[in-house]
Amino acid sequence: MVKVLLAGESWVSATIDHKGYDPFAHTQVEIGCERLLAALAAEGVEVTHLRSHDVAEKFPQTLAELEAYDVVLLSDVGSNTLLLHPDTFTRGRPAPNRLKLLREWVQGGGGLMMAGGYLSFQGFEGKANYHRTPIEEILPVDIDPYDDRVETPEGVRAQVVRSGHPVVAGLDQEWPILLGYQHTTLKPDAELLATVEGDVMLAARQVGQGRTLAFTSDISPHWAPEEFMSWDGYGKLFAQALTWLAGREI
Repeated sequence: MVKVLLAGESWVSATIDHKGYDPFAHTQVEIGCERLLAALAAEGVEVTHLRSHDVAEKFPQTLAELEAYDVVLLSDVGSNTLLLHPDTFTRGRPAPNRLKLLREWVQGGGGLMMAGGYLSFQGFEGKANYHRTPIEEILPVDIDPYDDRVETPEGVRAQVVRSGHPVVAGLDQEWPILLGYQHTTLKPDAELLATVEGDVMLAARQVGQGRTLAFTSDISPHWAPEEFMSWDGYGKLFAQALTWLAGREI
């Protein structure tokens, strides 16, 4: 069984309701990946979900801790959250650079996937900030140095361009609509698996003994609408991607 650490894909919503003269504040933890977790479980993929607010403190700090997993999936969690352990941010103490740690782990045989979102790749207002980091170095794509979102509220469809690759084997040539993605540039030694509007949608790369994958749209709303998540290829796509990243034969 493929073992995956999914870091991110949750958020805390803070809201103030005004009812006449009286305001009422409340907060709620939102989990964006519930549908993906269910779909992967049905495909036999074991996922440990590390919520975004736990990543800074609890994401692995050593290669030995990372070795508990076959694949790390970063989804909608910015580079600062991985870089700034509370020991550093709060207490001013040195801590491992987990972007460099992930690079070393992948080069030694690990699998890394990044999925798109407002805090993926470069992200909304550049706040994800993976440009010029060790993560960009190992991904199949180069990351823009500015806000890289391409919002497509009209809906656009990804097209498979290399149907023989294990990640997209058996999937429809054209996928259901997506409502946005991140603009990236394919690295010369990467494999382009799917495109959207002429841009990269899905790309794969061999890095040392490991593998990396970039999926430039979202695994959950708002960029992944019901049409995409209800597609019978939804769970299959991500299960095949994670299995390939783990170096398993499909």
